[in-house]
Amino acid sequence: MNRNFGRSSGKQGANRTVAEASADVALCGFNDEPALGSHLVTQRCGYEHHGVYVGRGKVIHYAGFAKSAHRAPVEEVSLEQFADGHVVVVRPHPFPKYSGAETVVRARSRLGENRYRLLTNNCEHFCAWCLLGESRSEQIHVCLTHPRKGIHTLLCLVSTFIGNRMKIGRTVVGPA
Repeated sequence: MNRNFGRSSGKQGANRTVAEASADVALCGFNDEPALGSHLVTQRCGYEHHGVYVGRGKVIHYAGFAKSAHRAPVEEVSLEQFADGHVVVVRPHPFPKYSGAETVVRARSRLGENRYRLLTNNCEHFCAWCLLGESRSEQIHVCLTHPRKGIHTLLCLVSTFIGNRMKIGRTVVGPA
């Protein structure tokens, strides 16, 4: 198992520093693992996916439409499941409203919630609420204020959705 971690800058769109893992776990600025309550981000096709690190290799995130045509709830998954083959970075929050432990309690309080809405209640809104006490998404703000970025993101989401549908629709046919 190979995990890649890094820290992202606080500025949106800035270059991200990523540590390539040569051992089981490679972290920039951490000894063994991200701090409890860390805001984790993975870059996907046209968008970022967000989650909260809750310790022992687990992440709580809003699954949304990541793996299915049906929205999925807030769930606790392994770091590997969250990453889904992508590099994971820690998004720093210099002045979070809640401590790491409080952030984890807040994230766990919403486990099972199934009210995902792309524009108003997505994985980034969830993380901001857990850490800062307010539901917001910089990605949505950027997409709504920069139409080209919004169209690009929409096309990527549709492409990912179609790809997931094709994976689900495939069946293995073997000898009878």
